[in-house]
This record gives sequence, C-alpha cells and structure tokens, in this order.
Amino acid sequence: MGELGHIIDEGGVFMKVNIGFLALVVAVIIDRVIAVFFKLNLNGARFMAQIEKLVVSDNIDKAVKLCNAAPKAALARVLRAGLTRANRGVLEIGNAIEEETLAVTPQIMKRVPALWSLANIAVLVGLLGTIMGLIKAFKAVGMAAPEQKSALLTSGISEAMNNTAFGLGIAVTAIAAHLLIGSQAKHLVEDLELHSLKLENMLSRRAVAELPDGR
Repeated sequence: MGELGHIIDEGGVFMKVNIGFLALVVAVIIDRVIAVFFKLNLNGARFMAQIEKLVVSDNIDKAVKLCNAAPKAALARVLRAGLTRANRGVLEIGNAIEEETLAVTPQIMKRVPALWSLANIAVLVGLLGTIMGLIKAFKAVGMAAPEQKSALLTSGISEAMNNTAFGLGIAVTAIAAHLLIGSQAKHLVEDLELHSLKLENMLSRRAVAELPDGR
C-alpha cells in the first residue's frame, strides 16, 4: 500500500482524477455483470421449451406462473406480457409483447456504452498527466539549480510514465469489460427477440383457431 500511495502522490492531480474514473469503471462493470449475467438472464432455449409445452397443452395459467417465478429476467417479463393477453386477440398480444420488449431492451443495454466512453476519457486524462509530467521535467532541466535538476527530472518523468500507465490500464480494463458485457447484452436482446416472436406466433395461431369461423 505504501508503494501504491507513493505512485499516486507522484502522479499528481491527474492521477487522482483517474482514480475517480477507475472507481466509476469498476462500479459500472459490477452493476452490468450482475444485471446481464444474473438478474436479467436465464436459459432462453430451455425456458422457451417449457413455455411452448404449456401453450400447446393450453395451460396458459401455468405458463404465466412459470414466468412469475423469474420476475426480473428479461425474457420471462416479455413472455409474461404476451401470455397474460393470450385470450384478448392477435393485435393485443403483439402490442403487449412489443411494448414490454421496448421497455426491457434499454435495461439490458443500460450503461454498456459508457464503458467505452470512460476508457477514452481515462486515456486522455492519463495523457494530460503525462504532458504535465514532461513539462515539469523540462522545466527542471532549464530552470532548476544544478543540484536539483536530477531529482526534479526524475520526478517529472516518473509522473509522466505513471499517468500513462494508469490511464492505459483503466482503458484496457474498460474496453475488455465493454467487449464481454456488450456481447452478453447483445445475446440477451437477440434471445429476447427470437423467443418473443415465437410466442407471438404461437399465441396468434391459437387466437385465430379459437375464432368462431376458424379465421
């Protein structure tokens, strides 16, 4: 901890600014990992297979209860919206599924793009720290007393390199997390669109079949 504190002190004000961005990056990563890998996620194919069996056997109430068992999962919420309107006609089924999909999708993608922006900002802040460190080093060479030049030059270069390394480290972490979390979020959205369309088609066929003239 002592060595880390020394590096932070050497890095100057821009190092401390980047520590704030690091904390923000870590908070966003933790929040999004919990959301897209756990809270909003479930096994779409297996869940949809269970729903299909219940719909085919005309057990809509049990299908709704199955969705209620995972109230926070994105797919369960969308499927539940359609299932609760299974007896209200094709148009209302489609509208309910579309409305819930539009409500859930932003929750899946929430704050994911921010990781890319934070990566860019961290690099730029690190670059500012690098420039300030180099300015300090050049000033030491040009203006300081001979006996102080070596220490000031070393301090300036150390500040520059520490800021560069720290900014790049934050950026690499944020970009890697963006890639991982963004990929999972995209998978959830694709899963959502596929299975919600399957359910809409199933319920629409069921609704049409129940019309008096079969149309």
